[in-house]
Amino acid sequence: MKKLKYYFLSAVFVSAGLFAQEQGKQERPPGHTNNNKFKQLYDEFSTPNMYRAASGAPGSAYYQQQADYKMDLVLDDQNTKLSGYETITYTNNSPDNLKYLWVQLDQNKRAKDSKSPLIESNGFPPAGEPQRFVKDFLKDPFDGGFNIEAVTDNNGKPLQHMINRTMMRVELPKVLKSGEKFSFSIKWWYKINDHVVDRARSGYEYFPKDGNRTYVIAQFYPRMAVYSDVEGWQNSQFWGRDEFALPFGNFEVNITVPADHILDATGKLTNRKDVFSKTMMERYERAKKSYDEPVLIVTQEEAEAAEKSFSQETKTWKFYAENVRDFGFATSRKYIWDMMAVKVGNKDVMAVSLYAKEGNPLWEQWSTKAVAITLKSYSRMTFDYPYHKAISVHAKQQGMEYPMICWNWGRPKEDGTYDDRTKYGMISVIIHEVGHNFFPMIVNSDERQWTWMDEGLNSFLQTVAKKDMGETYPDVLSAGDKTFPAKNSDPSSIIPYMSGNQDYTAPIMTKGLNTYNFGANAYSKPAVGLTMLRETIMGRELFDYAFKEYSQRWMFKHPTPEDFFRTMEDASAFDLDWFWRGWFYTTDWVDIGVKDVKKYHVTSEPNQYIKDLAEKRGFQLEDLPPLVYLVEEGSEEYDEAKHKGTSVDDCKPLKEYIMDNFTTEERKSIKSPKYFYNVTFEKPGGLVMPIIVKYSYADGTSKTETYPAQIWRHNDKEVNKAIASDKEIVSITVDPNKETADIDTSNNAWPKEIKQSEFDQFKEKVKG
Repeated sequence: MKKLKYYFLSAVFVSAGLFAQEQGKQERPPGHTNNNKFKQLYDEFSTPNMYRAASGAPGSAYYQQQADYKMDLVLDDQNTKLSGYETITYTNNSPDNLKYLWVQLDQNKRAKDSKSPLIESNGFPPAGEPQRFVKDFLKDPFDGGFNIEAVTDNNGKPLQHMINRTMMRVELPKVLKSGEKFSFSIKWWYKINDHVVDRARSGYEYFPKDGNRTYVIAQFYPRMAVYSDVEGWQNSQFWGRDEFALPFGNFEVNITVPADHILDATGKLTNRKDVFSKTMMERYERAKKSYDEPVLIVTQEEAEAAEKSFSQETKTWKFYAENVRDFGFATSRKYIWDMMAVKVGNKDVMAVSLYAKEGNPLWEQWSTKAVAITLKSYSRMTFDYPYHKAISVHAKQQGMEYPMICWNWGRPKEDGTYDDRTKYGMISVIIHEVGHNFFPMIVNSDERQWTWMDEGLNSFLQTVAKKDMGETYPDVLSAGDKTFPAKNSDPSSIIPYMSGNQDYTAPIMTKGLNTYNFGANAYSKPAVGLTMLRETIMGRELFDYAFKEYSQRWMFKHPTPEDFFRTMEDASAFDLDWFWRGWFYTTDWVDIGVKDVKKYHVTSEPNQYIKDLAEKRGFQLEDLPPLVYLVEEGSEEYDEAKHKGTSVDDCKPLKEYIMDNFTTEERKSIKSPKYFYNVTFEKPGGLVMPIIVKYSYADGTSKTETYPAQIWRHNDKEVNKAIASDKEIVSITVDPNKETADIDTSNNAWPKEIKQSEFDQFKEKVKG
């Protein structure tokens, strides 16, 4: 009899499998490759090596090149022309011998014969700004490309070179061996563009009322390309969208401008006493000790007086920057200048703003404070800001970043008034652009290849800093706002993009130039993904530790996406291959819902399933051992079982087992649930995510449970959860706080919510 009972129980639990095997004998499906969503990323990742370790850290043989610059620059304000003579000293730290060097000529994107406009599909717009229409269709293209006058070695001897659009190959007199240096010089000039008309990263803005210009100058000099273990020479052409890949080095730069100009730039000002007045020096010393409010170095009254001077004399400003990847500067006689000190770690950093009167009163109120908040917030999340200053420069229609300096938009109306959108927008862009000092100016990813590695990470951190801004300066908040608006990392914000037309969607791991929706792909979706990792999937403690580890591992180095992915897992013991593959390598979307809920009652009496199985197998019910049976709500069995009892205490086999196997003390911890449910969750969407579920009970209480993403590992379409509860469940809601970017919430509730149409909502609103 004992053997018979064992055989019967085995039949109960394997009957479904036996049925499947019997079916399989008739028709065997073909084999398949491993398409499991939790498959390791070995196919996508390159093999770790001595340069980049499997942990995501730099390898034992990691190297990077160095490019040092000495430059003499002259700005011709009257003719809007910039001239330069630079000497580059290039150090080959790679194990390879180099036959030639590649130099970037980004200004050639604006050359008269530039190919950049030719790669765009365009037609006549139904309406547009007059200045844009004239520029696009009525005028010859602006010729703002480099004029390379000479490329010479240290002895002044010409070096053979070839220019291919935005790249120049310089032939070396002899092979540059590992560990060797080579110095060469380039003499150049170009016409500066109007960045307001061109909507460009660099150039001038003209103010017709006073006849002055403000200059924000970058990508202005021939710059060395990166040579690395991953790409060799990164000499991908600059078409205008994808930004930059640059080696680190030291810069010694002399900039000659009109004598009445105010100027600031990357690096330390080494001749401050020569270019500052006595009054400016006194104010500067005060600013170095002011931690709460900015100190004006140049007032608005002084700037307005300078607007009328138009000096014909010149002044040279000298800067030295150590271990930076680039150089930028801003100059104008219109500039107001303020500064304050910020405590970062154990040192003081100067938060700085340059702005024309057209930016006031908004800029004087908030720009430098936004810089200060950014330095504190980002340093807390990554590493202490290593440079001595960070500058925010006012520029119309701009948002662009360089080491220690950035351009930012946000301008009040002519009467000085502004709305909340302008205020919040200006502060947000300042935080974002100053934040780029961390990514990619220090954690130096390849922007030309992987835009998301700086824009996405920065957009994520921007949200943290904006919340800090509202907490530190509550008076910045408008009436009714409890926190600073920070929607760019909100999972709900990415739903329109992820649920859009798949013909115009690309994976995040796509070169920025080739994406359809650049903003959503490179900024928003990565930022939302990181927010979900931090807030929902990993938790803040694990995420923050791993993110800081990545930041510190790759300070002043060149990380790849794999280095980021591997470090996040290495430092957290959190397997995220499923997340990287789904969120970054595909355009799948999230859609998880409640498919079905069944309610059961526990009974000692055999249910219909067992009766049918016994009849099929030829067993007598009286031969069965004591078993626990579940009957489904809605059946006659359920009503009968419920009538006999209301808890597990009424199930004789359960009660006897507990009495026989647990001590009196142990029995006190045994639960006695009254309600049993089988909840089926479905996943119409392609992305796996944790299932976040809110269970609401009849007594008005609720409980939220998070089932890890791995719940989908064996079934990518639907999963079941058996729930034993001492309280009756009255409703179930998936993703109650909208944390997973679920594109369709119509299946997120049980009982299913009946939502009003937009027309019915309108009728209710205007009823009566």
